[in-house]
Amino acid sequence: MAIIGALLAIGRLLLFIIIASIFFCLLLFISLFYQNKEEKLERGILLRRFVIRILHPILGSKITVYGKEPVESGLIVSNHRSYFDPMVILKNMLASPIGKKEVASWPLIGSVCKTTGVIFVNRENKEARTQTLVEVRSVLENGFSIFNTPEGTTHINPTTINFKPGAFILAAQLGVPVMPVAIDYKNMDDAWIGDATFVPHFLKCFSKWRTEIKVSYLNPIVSDNVEELISLSKNQIDQELIRFRKDWNLIG
Repeated sequence: MAIIGALLAIGRLLLFIIIASIFFCLLLFISLFYQNKEEKLERGILLRRFVIRILHPILGSKITVYGKEPVESGLIVSNHRSYFDPMVILKNMLASPIGKKEVASWPLIGSVCKTTGVIFVNRENKEARTQTLVEVRSVLENGFSIFNTPEGTTHINPTTINFKPGAFILAAQLGVPVMPVAIDYKNMDDAWIGDATFVPHFLKCFSKWRTEIKVSYLNPIVSDNVEELISLSKNQIDQELIRFRKDWNLIG
């Protein structure tokens, strides 16, 4: 079974690379016809959603969804388990994710992210964080959505760790809704933590026939009080994470 799992994971990785390569070539092709930066970005985001939908059945994702995916624009926030989180949460939604700067340097994946609306942030650099908030403000002011993981890092704690306030401050100032999302994986080994690198982690996660994931789209919150936005978002997500784990424990 270990050999079959390894072969399955390698096959999925090769398909992932092929699809990502085709995706990047399509993005380059699109750029020949759309000189306007906003138009190229819009087409890139639409194409990204299409490719994400293709990848899920290939990777064996079994996603159980609770609640209704938001149709209005605003700040989407979730807890953080893995680099795979945005691919699950944004499967049907259009938004610009905020990602850590290290991803920008990944071969192929970094290039794809840059051309599909991902906003990169260096959390260790104050000036870089300030510039990222300027970009996030521009997206929100123009009526589009931002996806952020305010914990700032992945972990396997049963509930969320402290939320960083940056994006919540913008939501409070602009009066846009904060839309909390809870996500978790049945197998806690699917969390990407510590010094794990992309390929070994990918091979470990996707050597199984199914990767079971729960996602819950929770009640939107509108407030001009930053602490209230953080507290209500955090509480809603924490309650769902506890419920997810209880459900899985009952199933066995």
